[in-house]
Amino acid sequence: MKPKELIEKWVELFNLGDAEEIGALYHENAINHQVADDPVIGREAIINMFRIEFKQAEMVCLVEHIFEDGEWAILEWKDPLGLRGCGFFHVQDGKIKFQRGYWDKLSFLRQHNLPLPKK
Repeated sequence: MKPKELIEKWVELFNLGDAEEIGALYHENAINHQVADDPVIGREAIINMFRIEFKQAEMVCLVEHIFEDGEWAILEWKDPLGLRGCGFFHVQDGKIKFQRGYWDKLSFLRQHNLPLPKK
């Protein structure tokens, strides 16, 4: 799959809340770094991260744009509650090798009535 096609599949699986299937899109030693948190390293750890997040809140990714350049794809997204963000995906051999996401975690926590971080 080309990077853009892979990210379209990623969005589909994200919106289904399927941690195992979305995890299958990652290399075994992939890194997922959402900048508000520490990097998550390895497919199994990424699957576990998605399991926790999908249980924590109902999340929906609405695609605004997907750009592709060589081995990279950029996803600009929003959600129904007004949160916006973007993700950068490095795709090698048809799998996500590296992902970095930028979004406002504090707004996300407030929108979903989740506990705020302690100072």
